[in-house]
Amino acid sequence: MIEVIPLKYGKAFKRIFSQPDVFQQFANDVLGIDIQIDEVHTEYEYPEPIGFVRSKYDLFAEDKEKRVIVEIQQIKEEDFFDRFLYYHLVSLVEPVGGYKAYEFDRTVYTIVVLTSIPRDGSINFSCAVSDMNPTDEHGNKVEMYPHRLVFLCPRLINDKTPKTVKKWLSFIEDSLDGNMNEQQHSTDLQLLIEKIKKQTIDPDLLAEIKDDMAWEMAKKRFEKEAREDGLEEGRQAGRQKGLLEGRQDAMHTMAKNMKAEGMNNEQIAKITGLNVTEIESLD
Repeated sequence: MIEVIPLKYGKAFKRIFSQPDVFQQFANDVLGIDIQIDEVHTEYEYPEPIGFVRSKYDLFAEDKEKRVIVEIQQIKEEDFFDRFLYYHLVSLVEPVGGYKAYEFDRTVYTIVVLTSIPRDGSINFSCAVSDMNPTDEHGNKVEMYPHRLVFLCPRLINDKTPKTVKKWLSFIEDSLDGNMNEQQHSTDLQLLIEKIKKQTIDPDLLAEIKDDMAWEMAKKRFEKEAREDGLEEGRQAGRQKGLLEGRQDAMHTMAKNMKAEGMNNEQIAKITGLNVTEIESLD
């Protein structure tokens, strides 16, 4: 066993998967496609905003025919499925810039890797694929659109997980506790382990990863405090009304704690669902 930086942290994940050859092989194994790329962009934004929200992608690569996006997510938040569907749709719409025809000049593939198991039971699979092909009245799928949105959960690998996908999910899952067994992975993946060994991470990158770790720990603490405060308020104020009021008070408490930790109002708004004006008004 060797000590590694867990691949649930974005900096470590992107260190591995931003290598063009690794990205290409990952896309090929998960999606069954061949993509030819020279560069993988991290934290990529389109030059012009699409819609009302400027999207930023963890990993982004494309050739003349295909666009592949990979997102790494440690904790499933309330807007998880909606957010990544939005990301996927934005990447479909972005190339349609002309006025003469609606034409998607690239097939878009979005892969979302979730490294935890949600407590709400909404995910009980290791690999789930959403496509846009309709089903006719005979129960036959009509192949119209090749675009795909894929959700992966390494912690839920099972005997039904596709073999080519399982190879990567096993690699990611083995890293999540900070230790890896080199011998259980294929030779090509063993070479990648060198990139996430603790002793191979330069001090600046390690500091960024530590910031990610601290943020995730703080986030879990805030959520726990919010749940506890909400339950207490609910008990005191009555069942239905109390739960609603308790949740609101809990969000305010959570926001105050985050402000005390030095987070900016936009970050707090994204997590709590409160608007920026409301956050600014909190003592």
